[in-house]
Amino acid sequence: MKRVTYLILILVFFSGCIWAADERQTAPDFSLEGRDASVSLQQFKGKVILLDFWASWCVPCRASFPWMNEIQKKYQSHGLEVIAVNLDKDPSLAEAFLSKVPAGFTIAFDPAGEVAAKYGLQGMPASYLIDEQGHILKSHIGFFTSEIEARELEIKAILKI
Repeated sequence: MKRVTYLILILVFFSGCIWAADERQTAPDFSLEGRDASVSLQQFKGKVILLDFWASWCVPCRASFPWMNEIQKKYQSHGLEVIAVNLDKDPSLAEAFLSKVPAGFTIAFDPAGEVAAKYGLQGMPASYLIDEQGHILKSHIGFFTSEIEARELEIKAILKI
């Protein structure tokens, strides 16, 4: 009787693990206008992506951009790509922001908020850490300097460095 109980527990455990693995949310693909060319999530397949949503009026976004510049430079050779999606309805507001707070990473524009809606955006800035297979592994709302070290550790863990 004990063997049957253990066998059932093992089957439940492994089937639960398989179910959990299948439940990882796939990041919705998109195609948006970028600063230089169109930007799609698909074009970065096989890379770890930090997908960030921002707007010119977002005060914490001003603090997050220097950090995103730093991690893009630091981990791009390990397979990280930072994509920042702007949600301003007027692109000139985004360009004014970027003239003061430069971005050394990919910028895309979602003035209608359609991509933000696909991701269920609840605040800004909002970021999603996406693995090489296109699964969302982590998400964050807001940007706090006290969390920088923990966020970098998450990125390094996914990059396996």
